[in-house]
Amino acid sequence: MTSLSLPAAANTIPAIAVDDLRKRFGAVEVLKGIDFSAHEGEVISILGASGSGKSTFLRCLNLLERPSSGRLHIFGEQVDLRQSGDSLRIADRRQVDRLRTQVAMVFQNFCLWSHMTVLENLMEAPVHVQRRNRSEVRDEAEAMLKRVGLSDRASAYPAQLSGGQQQRAAIARALVMKPRVLLFDEPTSALDPELVAEVLKVMRDLAAEGRTMLIVTHEMAFARDVSSRVVFLEQGRIHAEGPPQQLFGGGASERFDRFVSRFTQG
Repeated sequence: MTSLSLPAAANTIPAIAVDDLRKRFGAVEVLKGIDFSAHEGEVISILGASGSGKSTFLRCLNLLERPSSGRLHIFGEQVDLRQSGDSLRIADRRQVDRLRTQVAMVFQNFCLWSHMTVLENLMEAPVHVQRRNRSEVRDEAEAMLKRVGLSDRASAYPAQLSGGQQQRAAIARALVMKPRVLLFDEPTSALDPELVAEVLKVMRDLAAEGRTMLIVTHEMAFARDVSSRVVFLEQGRIHAEGPPQQLFGGGASERFDRFVSRFTQG
């Protein structure tokens, strides 16, 4: 693995850290021993070819996928995982539910509830999972929709929105949960090209605010211009990582250079 020097983080306790993270699907080992940490305020783009393990890695960070082995810490707290056959099992469901409120996920296919309006989508989890006051949540949800440019679509249903609008609604839904970390799993891959820019603008604004974000993406310009760090996965391992200006500058990793060239040729 090629590793580039990074500036020391202001907070020495990582927001998320994994040690020797492995994930196996049957006989196929998708993640092959990943050591990784992310500190508050970092924007980390996770790059790699299809099948390199990017989405699986991201899903393991909030246990949508259970690792086969390894250790996971969220803000210094080790998640209580116990070995059970070929994977780890969640030993303390209440702990995981509590920690998940700090780590929100935005999916590539939006995952909005089709039978609820946009506003209801935003309010559902804060009211019924976090047990917050409905009136306060409604005010926050309306403010969040305004922030992502959807205040006029609060009463619409997901099917009445464009793909870009649905993804912005999904981002707003994650933000209403008041997470400390946002995970994005290829948030623009399901969008028509003309809709990508509106979603990336919201993400750029979040990065400018100092939000902690881990982003699986194929948007090379976004990764180069917005990230504080880039992680390049290849065949289930971190092959290279470092500041984007060094990785994208060329010469740090021949494999990374070949990967990026696929997006710049033609």
